[in-house]
Amino acid sequence: MDIATTAEKLRAGDRRALARAITLVESTKAEDRATAQALLTKLGTDRAALRIGLSGTPGVGKSTFIEAFGKMLTGLGKRVAVLAVDPSSARSGGSILGDKTRMDLLSRDPNAFIRPSPSQSQLGGVARRTREAIALCEAAGFDVVLIETVGVGQSETAVAEMSDLFLLLLAPAGGDELQGVKRGIMETCDMILVNKADGDLRAQATRTCADYAGALRLLRKRPQDPDDFPKAVAVSALEDSGIAAAWDEMQALVNWRRDSGVWAQRRTDQARYWFHEEVRSGLLSRLTADPAIKAQLARLEEDVTAGKIRPAAAADALIASLFKP
Repeated sequence: MDIATTAEKLRAGDRRALARAITLVESTKAEDRATAQALLTKLGTDRAALRIGLSGTPGVGKSTFIEAFGKMLTGLGKRVAVLAVDPSSARSGGSILGDKTRMDLLSRDPNAFIRPSPSQSQLGGVARRTREAIALCEAAGFDVVLIETVGVGQSETAVAEMSDLFLLLLAPAGGDELQGVKRGIMETCDMILVNKADGDLRAQATRTCADYAGALRLLRKRPQDPDDFPKAVAVSALEDSGIAAAWDEMQALVNWRRDSGVWAQRRTDQARYWFHEEVRSGLLSRLTADPAIKAQLARLEEDVTAGKIRPAAAADALIASLFKP
């Protein structure tokens, strides 16, 4: 790959160049990783998009909402990129990658770009290189980048460390879901959107919004929130209702954070977080690639499975051998 040519095409908004660049950063080959880092360095960091992470329970209508939301944003003249992370099979490593099919209208919008990626074994609801894919979309001139996570759970909060706003989509009559997601994701999200607020569920959605708003205020009050946040808003992706009002609330929160300095501090904290994550991941990769360490790891693994040593003691022994005085 010619880095200079690819960077030029990508900054000009070439969708094929963007797709190829994302494939490159997702590669695990050593030579591709070096090329990917060179490309990202060449692109620089002078362009920034509004990064919005979205999570939700299965069947809540994440893809339907993203399509309606994305179409509204492109109608406002904005360029929208969607990075949809799909669950991977624990057996084969593959995934269905069906989000682009479900977002048929948005996928044909010339001002939108949809990229599905397998989560592989990555925890936290995002793919390993989602953050680098965001940087590529920003360099390509997209105004808003939507990151759709795998599903919902207490551990699915990594997207909050790469987004400016983290939205949690829930359905009406979600008392059991409120118990299910518990504190982890509820303490992290910036707004709750109660989807499917239409038909017979419209009145229930209003009550659910009030319940979640109260729960959010009980759970936490954060310095990055103005006095009237966090909020819960009722929307209907099916009827395109409430979405414009939700966008107004998002913009109000973003503007407040920019004026108060929270925005810049959040970006700084996120950069620090991902630096430490890359160090941990890189060290683990280098360790498991060393033949002597791999052999020692295999021996200790046999002892653990045979019951000769406890897992924690085996791990301590391996680490101690790596950092001898």
